[in-house]
Amino acid sequence: MKKKIIILGSTGSIGKNTIKIIRNDKKNFSIKLLSTNKNTRLLIKQAKEFNVKHLVINDPEIYKKTINKYKKSYFKFYNNFDCINKILKYKEIHYSMISVIGVDGVYPSIKLIKYSKNIAIVNKESLICAWSLIKKELEKNNTNFIPIDSEHFSIFKLIKNHTEIDIKKIFITASGGPFINYNQNDLSKVTVKQALKHPNWKMGKKITIDSATMMNKVFEIIEARNIFNLPYRKLSILIHPQSYLHAIVEFNNGLSKMLFHEPNIKIPIFNSLYTNQKKKFISKKINLIKLNNLNLKKIDNNQFPLIKIIKSLPPFNSLYETALIVINDFFVFKFLDNKISYTKLINLILKFAYDKEILSLRKKKIYNFKDIEDTIRTVQLKLK
Repeated sequence: MKKKIIILGSTGSIGKNTIKIIRNDKKNFSIKLLSTNKNTRLLIKQAKEFNVKHLVINDPEIYKKTINKYKKSYFKFYNNFDCINKILKYKEIHYSMISVIGVDGVYPSIKLIKYSKNIAIVNKESLICAWSLIKKELEKNNTNFIPIDSEHFSIFKLIKNHTEIDIKKIFITASGGPFINYNQNDLSKVTVKQALKHPNWKMGKKITIDSATMMNKVFEIIEARNIFNLPYRKLSILIHPQSYLHAIVEFNNGLSKMLFHEPNIKIPIFNSLYTNQKKKFISKKINLIKLNNLNLKKIDNNQFPLIKIIKSLPPFNSLYETALIVINDFFVFKFLDNKISYTKLINLILKFAYDKEILSLRKKKIYNFKDIEDTIRTVQLKLK
């Protein structure tokens, strides 16, 4: 019997790479549900290739146009993720990939746990803002969670069968992005085009800017704390320009482990999809040149000032992290629209991250999804 798969955000980078892997193994997988925000052209193409009936289109206007265009087709279109409760049965899905961008990914992340045996979540908002809610659902439904970001997937593999007491320190790596060799004067002149030229990874615009500012590493540290239930003092960042080594774990028994692979997101996706199966991934040979030149070094907080925010983080999942997501998103999109400079982007994120009212959210725990929604609205109003 074919294993049922769900891919939310199937037209994005992670979704397309998941599709590529499944394409090579159609005899073993069947896709139950796909989603997009606006890219209906690719969504329909994917649906036809894999004979997918249920499709979610989040953009209201695009949704209306699409249902009119395909009203005589066999497709069933939905404008939101409420359809999850209507079309799925308990534990029907073998594997759900959630790569929806933004806060829109939180709701389906929580809801799909009930119906999935294995769930892979790339949506940072879910892992940062709503981890306490997700963890509760994972435990309640005995669902296997798999992180997909290369750093977290590497940690996931390295600390298997170990507990927090075994771990002395975990290092995640950062390429440094396009501005690793820039000084402050250089940064004041950079353009959006320059900021979008990541040296190693092909990603969406938003995450590429986060990589340039290093805000993505702030978020990845939060995710690592949440996912692996570790205190921040056991988590650190190392600059590694080649993006070949993804994580190092230092254990209390004197041993250390590291995990490396080519900067190809298909590798963690493939290994998350085939967790208990022997399946061959066609990869490049080990790059000895890169291994002999890892160029590891501590991150310079003056060069990447957003890293300093980590020191302000509370020891538990709070509403402050939700505020950080909103603040960062707001100003990154301002920068992408050429409304503020790169240095202004950094300064504004720091200004609001240290705002007295925002900092007070560090004391507030998350009890339900409404807490997150209310905080998002409050912070958005403050930014406008």
